[in-house]
Amino acid sequence: MTDVTIGVFSGSGGSFAPPRASDEDGDGDDSDGKSGAGLLTRTKPKTKKPAMYKVLMLNDDYTPMEFVVFVLEQYFSKSREEATQIMLHVHRRGVGICGVYTYDIAETKVNQVMELARKEQHPLQCTLEKE
Repeated sequence: MTDVTIGVFSGSGGSFAPPRASDEDGDGDDSDGKSGAGLLTRTKPKTKKPAMYKVLMLNDDYTPMEFVVFVLEQYFSKSREEATQIMLHVHRRGVGICGVYTYDIAETKVNQVMELARKEQHPLQCTLEKE
């Protein structure tokens, strides 16, 4: 976190003064002579980007290609052409990337695909992998 000075607050007098560039009275003492003076800072939080996860589809010899294309269109918002290309990639290479998402979204998509495949009695498998 980064601290940024935005002014000086005097607790006893309840006054606020913007920070000074230098000591104005030249005595080498930056205090204003009031007791309870302190530096007011604002902390800027640095947010971290969430880790991304690849949703992977695994090839099997039993799930119909048309079902795989349907899943890619329905759950991964792929066009018919994109879905067909991914399906062929999975068929030829054994595994393919359906999409890249944050963990929660990737996990949800894997669960949705697996649930539909189970319901339709297809052995289609999806998994996720940290990018």
